[in-house]
This record gives sequence, C-alpha cells and structure tokens, in this order.
Amino acid sequence: MRRRELAEFLRHRRAAVLPGEVGLPASGRRRTPGLRREEVAWLAGVSVNYYERLEQARAPRPSPRVLDALGDVLRLAAEEREHAHRLAGHAPAPTAPPAAVPDGVRRLLDRLGPVAGYAINARGDVLAWNPLAAALLGDFAAVPTAERDVLGIAMRSDRCGASRGFAEQLAAQLREATARYPDDPVLRRRVELAARRDPAFAAAWSRHDVRYRTGLRKRVQHPDLGPVEVDCEILDAPGGLKLVLHSAAPGSSLDALAGTGSPDRGEWRP
Repeated sequence: MRRRELAEFLRHRRAAVLPGEVGLPASGRRRTPGLRREEVAWLAGVSVNYYERLEQARAPRPSPRVLDALGDVLRLAAEEREHAHRLAGHAPAPTAPPAAVPDGVRRLLDRLGPVAGYAINARGDVLAWNPLAAALLGDFAAVPTAERDVLGIAMRSDRCGASRGFAEQLAAQLREATARYPDDPVLRRRVELAARRDPAFAAAWSRHDVRYRTGLRKRVQHPDLGPVEVDCEILDAPGGLKLVLHSAAPGSSLDALAGTGSPDRGEWRP
C-alpha cells in the first residue's frame, strides 16, 4: 500500500467535488471549495476518524468496498478508481512496462498513409514508429535507446514546444504508470528530472491527475516546412501499448512531408 500517494490523491479529488454535486447544501463558510472530510466519511459510510487517518497516510489498508464507496462520493472516473485501488495495493504490480511490439501494431503503423504514428509503453518509451513520424518529429533511430522516450525527447527537441496541455497530459499518463509500476527505477528518475526542469510538468504532477485528454492540437516546428499544425490522438493498442497518431487536413504540409520520408527512417527498433 502506498499510503502517502493515496492520501494525496484523495485530498486532491475531495477538493475538486462541490457540495451541490453530491446533494449537499453549499451554505456555511468553507476554507476550500470542495467537500469536508466529515462529509466524505458520512456519504461513504465510514467513520470520520478513519477517513481523516486515510488522508493523513496513517490508516490501515482500505478494503475494495470502502474504495468503491469513496469513488462514488468523489465522483471518480474508471481510471481514477483503478488508480486508487492500485495505490491501496489491491492489484498486482508488474515489474516493468512491456517492451515488445506485437506484429499487428507494427503492420498498422506501416499502413497509416499520411498519418505520423509511433507506439509507446506506459513508461513513454518509443518502441516503434513509421517513416512519417520520423520525418515529422525527428529521426528516432538516431536517439540512443535509453533516451528514446517521449518525455526526454520533448525536453531536448526544439520541434514541439512543451505546451501546458502537453505537460498536463504527460504528467497524468506517468502518474498512472508509477502506480502500475511502482518498482520501476527508470520511470521514477524520469519523473523527478522532468519535475526539476519543467515547472508546468511539476505543477501538473502535484495535482495527482490520472485522467488526460486523448486528443491535442499541436504545432510542430519543422526545419524544412516551418510550423506544421497537427491533431494528436492517443489510442490504446494491444500488448499494453498506446499509439500516438498525428494527422492533418488533406492538402496540409503533412501531406507534402509524407512523400519525402525515407523508408529507412522508420525502421523498427526495440
């Protein structure tokens, strides 16, 4: 059980729920806009003392039933409920994110046409990509394997400016990943480094969000074409991976770039 992280997660989610959203009057002075601890305890059917100790990281492990009741009160989405259960130790913890890319995912990337795509695991390692992704975002094959991760590439590259939306998205993805893989030292080091270097990432990380937007609008500063506006979508893929896809309207500069990418630049690399 990861008591401190569960306590922080519950505090942040409690502060985000307004009394009226759970049928309580909003009267009276409140130090914060969210629910009071005693209100959460009453609605969830647990003692105030126990819930206070949960938020102080001093309580015994909550049962799945208690976590489900708290999830109802705090209006947690499915991924947030799963995250809470993982923090409480109710799910087995794999040692590391997968590194293998199923053949079907490779074939899909190779047949995306004018869509730049790459596959990542929960840690953010870029495991496979198509030629257009390399032509748009940079030659992944030229990056050492240990440094070929979305977080590190974003911090080093001048092609994609690190927007607030991107930082929030990445922080939420990695927050969920650290709960799923709590013993992965590489993941922990990456998060610590990003929090030191990027204030936007550090602020997003401190909010303990695990929900993120699966679609973003990005501007890529290409060295030959200048700014390229793309829509970025994140899709779940087999093998515990995610596909990150960049597309644009027909006739855009991305279409022009699709005819210039060298087939060798997207060679599959583990």
